[in-house]
Amino acid sequence: MGDSFKITKVDRYKQFVFGWASVAVDVDGTTVIDSHEHELIPDELENAVYEFNLMSRSLDENHTEAVQGHLIESFICTPEKLETMGLKKDALPNGWWVGFWIPDTDVFVKVIAGDYSMFSIAGTAKMESSDG
Repeated sequence: MGDSFKITKVDRYKQFVFGWASVAVDVDGTTVIDSHEHELIPDELENAVYEFNLMSRSLDENHTEAVQGHLIESFICTPEKLETMGLKKDALPNGWWVGFWIPDTDVFVKVIAGDYSMFSIAGTAKMESSDG
């Protein structure tokens, strides 16, 4: 997983942060295993992203549910979409790229300082056995 979810772009003037919120498959085709040892299924990630975009669109601080940021950019990157755009299917990871505006200066300073260096996705899921 490494640096997959690091905040990769910061606009200090606008207080915007950007990066991969979640990656299911790396560019080399490797399935990403998250910090809880779970494998993300690309189709399920895509559905979860659409639900987030429709129902939430907010960022909180350390899973406190106190809104600290607002979604300004969201792109679920799939091989099919890349191909449609005229790019190689493996030009980017199969994952979710986001951008958030963080209006609270105190919270944004924590991003700049490196206290918050990555996105952490909260959610619930039903575990299914691969036994059938």
